[in-house]
Amino acid sequence: MDHEQRVTLLNKMTLREKVGQLVQLATPFFKGASDQGEITGPMENMNLSYEDIEDTGSVLGASGAKETIHIQKQHMKDNRLGIPLLFMSDIIHGYKTIFPVPLGISCSWDQNLAEESARIAAKEASVSGVHVTFAPMVDLSREPRWGRVMESTGEDSLLNSDFARSFVRGFQGDLSNNSYNVASCVKHFAAYGAPEAGRDYNTVDMSEWMLREYYLPAYKAALDEGCEMVMTAFNILNGIPATGNKKLMRDLLRGEWNFDGVLISDWGAVKELIPHGVAEDAKQAAQKALTAGVDIEMMTSCYVNYVEELIHEGKLNEETLNEAVSRILALKDKLGLFDNPYRFANEKEEEEIVLAPEHRNAARKLATKSIVLLKNEQTLPLKKGENLSLIGPFSTSTDILGPWSWKGASEDTVTFENGLKAALSSEELPVAKGCNIEDGSEEQFSEAITTAEHSDVVILALGEESDMSGEAGCRVDIRLPEVQLELLKEIKALGKKVVTVLFNGRPLDLREVVENSDAVLEAWYPGTEGGNALADILVANVNPSAKLTMSFPYSVGQVPVYYNHFNTGRPKEAPDAQERFASQYLDAPNEPLFPFGFGLSYSNYHYGEVSLSSTQLNATGQIKASIDVTNTGEMAGDEIVQLYIRDLAGEVVRPVKELKGYEKIHLEPKETKTVTFTITEEQLRYYHSDLEWSSDEGNFEVYIGSNSKVNVGKRFELIK
Repeated sequence: MDHEQRVTLLNKMTLREKVGQLVQLATPFFKGASDQGEITGPMENMNLSYEDIEDTGSVLGASGAKETIHIQKQHMKDNRLGIPLLFMSDIIHGYKTIFPVPLGISCSWDQNLAEESARIAAKEASVSGVHVTFAPMVDLSREPRWGRVMESTGEDSLLNSDFARSFVRGFQGDLSNNSYNVASCVKHFAAYGAPEAGRDYNTVDMSEWMLREYYLPAYKAALDEGCEMVMTAFNILNGIPATGNKKLMRDLLRGEWNFDGVLISDWGAVKELIPHGVAEDAKQAAQKALTAGVDIEMMTSCYVNYVEELIHEGKLNEETLNEAVSRILALKDKLGLFDNPYRFANEKEEEEIVLAPEHRNAARKLATKSIVLLKNEQTLPLKKGENLSLIGPFSTSTDILGPWSWKGASEDTVTFENGLKAALSSEELPVAKGCNIEDGSEEQFSEAITTAEHSDVVILALGEESDMSGEAGCRVDIRLPEVQLELLKEIKALGKKVVTVLFNGRPLDLREVVENSDAVLEAWYPGTEGGNALADILVANVNPSAKLTMSFPYSVGQVPVYYNHFNTGRPKEAPDAQERFASQYLDAPNEPLFPFGFGLSYSNYHYGEVSLSSTQLNATGQIKASIDVTNTGEMAGDEIVQLYIRDLAGEVVRPVKELKGYEKIHLEPKETKTVTFTITEEQLRYYHSDLEWSSDEGNFEVYIGSNSKVNVGKRFELIK
């Protein structure tokens, strides 16, 4: 179907049919759905008729080839013009084969593995009838209290942008040529990751300078990669909810960035303009959202009930409606749905492809590359002949998939116990739960202590239940639950070596964990193959290489704490800083417990001196920054070498350092490699006070090292 054919189709549509394309409803509303059941109540609440359902343009949450084919077949019979449905779902970090949560994936710093995870998720989802995934989420966040931080890729705009591109390539590729792909929907536009007090759906208030400098780049990167859809954020920005924010959506997204794809609200966000206080009723909410450029309303009925009326009253222009419908039809056409409404949905192939062995292997590999070694006092890897025990609420738990693991199943999940037993080639691994996630009994504690007493090394599996993070999973106390800390302390008091393995979706306050552990592994929610991946790390089948993409606070009272902060006029670190009257806490350090970019290995890596090819850079030239890195250990490993630059004096204040490059290298024992980064004038640009994107002449410092705390570098000058 070409453009002229789409115009012809649009001209055949009644106003009611056009509005229907803007409506997205959940699966049970549709004929042919296995869980259709009794929907009279919800239909009445939303003031919907069966005719409205027949005109609806997209389905939320349907999957499975049989299910989607049945729904589409029935819809094509009922829809007057035979316009196919779009099936959309939250395929975030895997469809049936679940990979680590995105925050974990980002700790791999591996764009190829991230892209592969998205490609596998898209293959499984598309063969199961899904057309669009609501991913990637690229909201930059410096807020560990926020539950959805597990769905982000951290606190740095460069990394966020790189992962945005990787995920879009993996999910979507070229929709017109590739098989087994899905359209990608980047979210949440914009700045959803910066809610006040870390509370979901809460107010966001920041300058346009801050927004453009740090929070917008990853969205733009996803769109530059060809991402077909954008989802609005729940939050307000500059006093206006994103879903009704014309300046944000029409002026910036569609105007300045020339985005002509489909814009969809998040669940219920159009009607939420009313409690936000910018719409008096659902009719005004519909007017504001469509005027702002929101094409699809998810799971509320403001559009279907009021857009026709608004057009008849002259409060909305029919051309605004036509534009939205045209974008939706164009996406359906790009997906090939007019030629084949069932696209890749295929029951037989679904059985062969979903959870295929090669997919599980990829999930296992990525999980090993996402697990961060935070502490190791000559305890790991495990040694042959050691008496081991596995204790803790996550020792046998299948709750290691994490939030947004929609189709992930407990029966497909490799538990920590099973993975470790397989790696040890032994069933003789004493296991005790010790306590539940947030409570415990004397019997549980007693069993755990008895088990630990007969061990040389106790492996403690601790963490958060998956519903303690994710959407609406915000917390003011980001320590482990008290009962788990008590269990840890009692076992440590036995004098045994303690290896603590953490399952969680956010940076935690780990002071007590670190104090009472000989080794600490941050496993995040590692996914379907989590147990095997952890065992690979513990027995050194894989040398840990992951690095944090969010700082772990020393205390929640520091939040937000992030590496690329600005100096004050009285920095604590200044040589002439006063003892009291400096920017500091009286009861805690300024620095996080674990900084951005931090992660240990079973090998040690020695960094030489930074070498610059020149100490001057002009607008069209480049400088080569090089460093020798040596594996001084006895085990081969991967090291993530990180390049940071500091602009010593800008027109506006500049961060103490900014990540400008990184490279993962493999080093055999005693091997040395030279890592070289190229620095250009473009990398030194930033937003000035007038929002001009440019660089300033002057001095810069270059740092290369293993994490963001590196502070020994070389200086160069930019001359323009």
